[in-house]
Amino acid sequence: MQFGLIEMWNAMAALAKAVAVTLIILSIISIYFFIERQLVFARARRKSKQIAPKLAQMLKAGQIKEALTLSSKSEYKGSHLARVTAAGIQEFFDGKEAGLSFEEQIETAQRGCERATILFVQELKRGLSTLATIATSSPFIGLFGTIGGIINAFRGMALTGSGGIGAVAQGIAEALITTAFGIGVAIIALWCFNILNSKVEVYAAEMTNTTSQIVDFFIRKSEK
Repeated sequence: MQFGLIEMWNAMAALAKAVAVTLIILSIISIYFFIERQLVFARARRKSKQIAPKLAQMLKAGQIKEALTLSSKSEYKGSHLARVTAAGIQEFFDGKEAGLSFEEQIETAQRGCERATILFVQELKRGLSTLATIATSSPFIGLFGTIGGIINAFRGMALTGSGGIGAVAQGIAEALITTAFGIGVAIIALWCFNILNSKVEVYAAEMTNTTSQIVDFFIRKSEK
């Protein structure tokens, strides 16, 4: 009896084939989200590197409105630093127009930055819950293939009327392959999730740092 991929596929029960196809689809989804999120993170990093020196120079020169105009441009929408800066400055101006005290203006600017940070982090995390679900469910999906393989093994025993290794080998191999496949897909999804989640934490820390810098800028500006 041959154990090539084609021979194995032809000998697999319908349940095991369905499990294999499902796991292949889940692995493709995992890789897709990993690549798509990496592109989003790279765009955020690239845009932020472009705008950060310009914003720092404008704020240092006291050009607050110009900094708001620059950070609000659509071309920098993907920049996490621009998003936080624009939110903080806009809230500061809105508080000033509303007649709030300076302390209240600082607080509303900080809350604006924090809201922008939360929203952007949620955008960055898009797809991560799917990866987590795939990582946790793939081994259990593979167990369905294990069940199918065992059933196939017993069927082989029934057809041959023998309990020898030749009768059950195909079914046992099928069970082990689907189980291993499920674990492999889970490892890939978990690996992708951990890498992407660690990057989200880095961006969140950078936005928190930008928030404190914006608040410190307004405080230093009022003391002059």
